[in-house]
Amino acid sequence: MESDVRNVSAALDLISEHWQPHRLTSINDYDVKVVKLQGEFVWHTHPDTDELFLVRSGRLTIQLRDRDVELGPDDVFVVPAGVEHCPRADEEVSALLFEPKGTVNTGDAGGDRTADLQEL
Repeated sequence: MESDVRNVSAALDLISEHWQPHRLTSINDYDVKVVKLQGEFVWHTHPDTDELFLVRSGRLTIQLRDRDVELGPDDVFVVPAGVEHCPRADEEVSALLFEPKGTVNTGDAGGDRTADLQEL
């Protein structure tokens, strides 16, 4: 069991690449990931799990097929399981993601933006 204190801001300072989530810690069967985002990601779904976005800084748009969801600092949004979405950050965003262990960032889309989860 992990018992070390982790600092979110310090962890985000270590990240230099966009769209490459890093595991900050885990709780039960979930990973808490830190990530920096910029530009448009890929349209994808996570068929078996919800995905929680918590924006720390910047403005993030979660594009859904029927609407856009705009998030600013300290905003939280949950993309329900199976809902196709495409995150977009016109300027750099720092965020936390809460997902079950083993969740792939590109979901069912795969491709060259699929990240190997890195540890901090």
